[in-house]
Amino acid sequence: MSAQASSSQSSGFGSSGALSHVFMQYPPLRCKIPGARNVFYDDGTKQLIVPTSDQVFCWKTTPFNPNVTPSSDLIGEGPILSIRYSLNLKLLAVQRSPHEVQIQNRESGDTFTQKCRSESERILGFFWTDSPTCDIVFVKTSGLELFLCSSGIRSLQLAETKKLNVSWYVYTHESRLVLLASGMQCKSLTGYQISSVGIVRLPRFDMAMAKSEANRKPVLAAEDIYIITVYGRIYCLQLDKIAMQLHCYRFYRDAVIQQGSFPVYSNKIAVSVVDNVLLVHQVDAKVVIIYDIFADSQGPVSAPLPLLVRGFSRSNAAASQLMGQNVEGQEGKDSNHGETVIYGDEWVFLVPDLICDIANGVLWKIHLDLEAISSSSSEVQAILEFLQRRKLEANKAKLLCLAMTRTIILERRPVPMVARAIDVLVNSFSLSIKTGKHQAGSKVERSSTTSGSSVDGAIGKSISQVETFEKSPIQESGSGMHDKSIVKSSSFTSDSEDNVSFAENRGKSKNVDLSSSEQNGGNLVGTDLSVSEAQPSVVRPKDPGPGSTPLRIDEQQESLITSAAISPDDLCCFVFASVEEEMAGDASYLVAIIVEFLRSANLERLKVPSNIYVLMIQLLARNENYAELGLFITTKIIEPSKEVAMQLLASGRQNFQTKKLSLDMLRELALHHDYVLLLVQDGYYLEALRYARKTEVNTVQPSLFLEAAYASNDSHHLAAVLRFFSDFIPGFKSTTEHQTYGRCLAEMNTVVTA
Repeated sequence: MSAQASSSQSSGFGSSGALSHVFMQYPPLRCKIPGARNVFYDDGTKQLIVPTSDQVFCWKTTPFNPNVTPSSDLIGEGPILSIRYSLNLKLLAVQRSPHEVQIQNRESGDTFTQKCRSESERILGFFWTDSPTCDIVFVKTSGLELFLCSSGIRSLQLAETKKLNVSWYVYTHESRLVLLASGMQCKSLTGYQISSVGIVRLPRFDMAMAKSEANRKPVLAAEDIYIITVYGRIYCLQLDKIAMQLHCYRFYRDAVIQQGSFPVYSNKIAVSVVDNVLLVHQVDAKVVIIYDIFADSQGPVSAPLPLLVRGFSRSNAAASQLMGQNVEGQEGKDSNHGETVIYGDEWVFLVPDLICDIANGVLWKIHLDLEAISSSSSEVQAILEFLQRRKLEANKAKLLCLAMTRTIILERRPVPMVARAIDVLVNSFSLSIKTGKHQAGSKVERSSTTSGSSVDGAIGKSISQVETFEKSPIQESGSGMHDKSIVKSSSFTSDSEDNVSFAENRGKSKNVDLSSSEQNGGNLVGTDLSVSEAQPSVVRPKDPGPGSTPLRIDEQQESLITSAAISPDDLCCFVFASVEEEMAGDASYLVAIIVEFLRSANLERLKVPSNIYVLMIQLLARNENYAELGLFITTKIIEPSKEVAMQLLASGRQNFQTKKLSLDMLRELALHHDYVLLLVQDGYYLEALRYARKTEVNTVQPSLFLEAAYASNDSHHLAAVLRFFSDFIPGFKSTTEHQTYGRCLAEMNTVVTA
């Protein structure tokens, strides 16, 4: 795919410290080659291709590495309209003219040419596939031609044709979907998904286009169409420049549904997808608007902000100048290293998250700033849901969620509000367990670092106040998303509102979703929640948490974490226990929060760790709320366990009823050994002997009973204990314990008779 430039007016990178939710990380991948004729991006093999007169240079873009070394291939001289490698990298196809494509065997160097059979038809482009039906597809003005490579890779064999008048086409390898435009206005589209499991033909559908004048009908252009894959679902976005709307269509196997529209504020836009988040670049306005299509609300995630470069410093610029490199810095204009332009005239946005600056010969990767997004909104529940869906930086999202939850509890927000936030986290964890995405052992640990956390401060500042800044016109107008017309190939009924939230799983659509075959392991048809990670990412976590104990993740586990789900253990350790240390006075508020957590966990049938119940007992006992504590125990709100029983015992030293509850719990749990020990410690050693005999407990040392009987200074009790062990423990009379306490008994009897 040749890089098509998108123009814009000059704009600097912005001053240091400027706010942004989307950024490009410095340094970029440098791809400037002397004598370069053009820049192409092959999304099938994820390579950036720069040809010269007789050679092509290729840079792998996945995983993104600015220091990657390019590979090269020799090719014959001639024009290059398009260039792509086969998916196995054995063949290199070069479109030399609208009528011929030259294919070169990289191993042998042999080449052959495939030409149009008729002079009246033209080749609009081509792409390689992983379909068993064909290896390469030619898109012509007369339709599609599907070819198989011969066994000797010296020719192409025509496997199938799809006859159709085609004006232009759009294709992405990520979706394996090609859209063919036809008609006078080019608004009638036909789609084919050509994947490893076969070929699916979508029904023909028409794009919605507003009319500017009564006698003038606009013509839809290829650059106004974007195919994106979000959460494993395939969408088509269409820019209507007259209506200033970005229409959204979702593809199903037998239908195409228009799901609404996003407002646009620029005649020139670009679209990117980062971690399943839709980014709409308003090129003229020089801002980025973020949408999460998965969310129930179709409004922007946050306010529009500029796109900036992160990681550039003047020391980098000085070093680069010494090396004779062209510098792209964060400062928009500097006398030392010239001017760099954001949204420059020769910027090309590549699927899904790359930007190629052809003028400067660099490739940027787009990133989300989750911390900035989190700190810019006061809608805690919505931001938590957004963070829980993040995969590329799951660890950072997890830490931010923990910090936000801590903050709203420390600020004593209303219990219903905190309960909704906890519901989001619990439902997300439950979903990760059901889908098998939770990483066992990915537990957050306390760091020995004593430095404070900027994440806590930023989030606390944002959610402690309602946004007081004046909203921009873009933000106030909303997205305007609402369901519209449905195009069918046959009788069709569907619930188009099939977005699934963590709080509530709605009914699935009656249509089968046409999902990304790449993300679904080659399956052509997937379900609504067929989500997989788009690309690996190096996670650089922030350290939210208490000022003296920031949080961290084990470095070996960090790269394996693909879910931001927070377990009940993490909630207890890094939210409830953490805030308990900082909240002074009445503990009833925190108890109410924990009860809401228990309610949510019970609805999702999650196992609650006993340390949460232990914390509840400590809080209630501290305020001497023993009646409420007894009610929680008897109604099973606090689940019985050994840890709970021991905490009840510790907390019940000043309350007999609470202590009795601990003993009853041990008996209920059949912890006979512990029950016997407690009876002995309390001086009820004869009752302990009877209970031990009844329950056949033989693990308690006789010395404990003998010491307790001797300490009572009652010779009858000591004699009874000695007789018990002599009768029921074989060989006890020959032990040193029997001899020792036998002498003690004799001495006690001598004193009595004297």
